Amino acid sequence: MLHDLLIAPFTEFEFMRRALAGSVALSLGAGPVGVFLMLRRMSLVGDAMAHAVLPGAAIGYLAAGLSLGWMTFGGLAAGVIVALLAGVVTRTTHLREDASLAAFYLISLALGVTLVSLRGSNLDLLHVLFGTVLALDDPTLLLIASIASVSLVTLALIYRPLVLECVDPGFLRSISPAGGPTHIVFLILVVLNLVGGFHALGTLLAVGLMMLPAIAARFWTQDISLLVAVATLIGIGSGIAGLLVSFHAGLPAGPAIILAAGAAYLLSLAFGIQGGLLTRLIPRRHLEA
Repeated sequence: MLHDLLIAPFTEFEFMRRALAGSVALSLGAGPVGVFLMLRRMSLVGDAMAHAVLPGAAIGYLAAGLSLGWMTFGGLAAGVIVALLAGVVTRTTHLREDASLAAFYLISLALGVTLVSLRGSNLDLLHVLFGTVLALDDPTLLLIASIASVSLVTLALIYRPLVLECVDPGFLRSISPAGGPTHIVFLILVVLNLVGGFHALGTLLAVGLMMLPAIAARFWTQDISLLVAVATLIGIGSGIAGLLVSFHAGLPAGPAIILAAGAAYLLSLAFGIQGGLLTRLIPRRHLEA
């Protein structure tokens, strides 16, 4: 019985194995990136950047249809351009970074949907917005795995300045000029992982596997290294659970994965040992003089 429920879908169907491999690779790359986005209080930046890749991907779609290379390059270019434009607006006007990103995010979303609608059908639009995790081919899997590998290696190289920038950016500026380059490299990693997530989960859901596991992990530990590990495990578990629910209940796979991550967040919110609701309801002993 348990074999039929939990294992048979992956052993009997190749598309399920491909979807599982893609979701695991996404969790390995996007999970750690999401942790640092959360620690830097940039959680909503991930959502804005996810929509920023849409116009570039749409232009790639208009140029070559559902081409992996064109849509990847277009999405990556659009995401980097939006990040740079938001930074320029923030530094040259009185607007804060969140406001400028929100403006570009709304423009990008509307422009991307309009561009896809010019040539594609409603099915193509759904593919771009919600992805096709159950239809991942070899080139797409290789792209997602490559992005995850690059992300892990790069995070290992910039780990120290990245942690310092999260904890005390003023101190980092006083001892090293690495803060600016680290910030730029980190934003590129964000865009890269969103582009990878875009191919599997679409632009509307790509940020879900990046942020929900990271936020859920925060209720279980305060150690940054453990946060990265727990967020990655929650992401992988959400991918497995979402795919199984999708297979047995006939639900769309991408939304099912994000709903599984959302369920992990709600459980962590309720039962997490670091500020969960249940721990707050349990009375603590007061220190005695």
